[in-house]
Amino acid sequence: MRLEKSGHGHKVWLTDDEVEALRRACPSARDDLIIQLGAYVGLRSFEIPQVTPGHVKRSDGEHYRLRVPEGKDTRGDRDGGKPRDAYLPARVERALFRYQRDEELDDDEPYVDLTPRGVRAAVERATEAAAEQTGDDDFREVSSHDLRRRFAQRLLVDEAMNPRVVMAVGGWSSFEAIKPYLNTPSEDVVNQAFDGVGV
Repeated sequence: MRLEKSGHGHKVWLTDDEVEALRRACPSARDDLIIQLGAYVGLRSFEIPQVTPGHVKRSDGEHYRLRVPEGKDTRGDRDGGKPRDAYLPARVERALFRYQRDEELDDDEPYVDLTPRGVRAAVERATEAAAEQTGDDDFREVSSHDLRRRFAQRLLVDEAMNPRVVMAVGGWSSFEAIKPYLNTPSEDVVNQAFDGVGV
């Protein structure tokens, strides 16, 4: 993981292996869902408590969307939040389905019945546990926003996805907002670039 000094803390650039280490360190299935919704769906900490089983939609035979009722309105032209349909990877959809079944959640009950502060505290618990399990104290710097950062970097840099697609599913309304994620290659991208030139 790479840390970048930012204000009073750090921006943390995670790898997928490090996200998986966080998941393994989670003390509960609910906390694991929080990590997945941040890192693989790109939800913000205040969006995670909004989503319910009723918000999961199958868009065709094999793709899913997760309706975020009140996302961040980055333009400020709407009372409340701006709804969006986040792309929901099939493996996260299966985790949500299992959790709903195991917890006997109704379609209108939130998967994560916490405040946004509670979501951030759950991420902090996972980061502390991951630091203990792995011996890597850098995990203690990871925040819920760093999970969203990994989501954006994976799509924009690792997968070279069209930025407009990432903006739509991630709730960014301007190219300027996602530009920082484009300018920071992941470790894998750096390695592949050097492998490509035979250095």
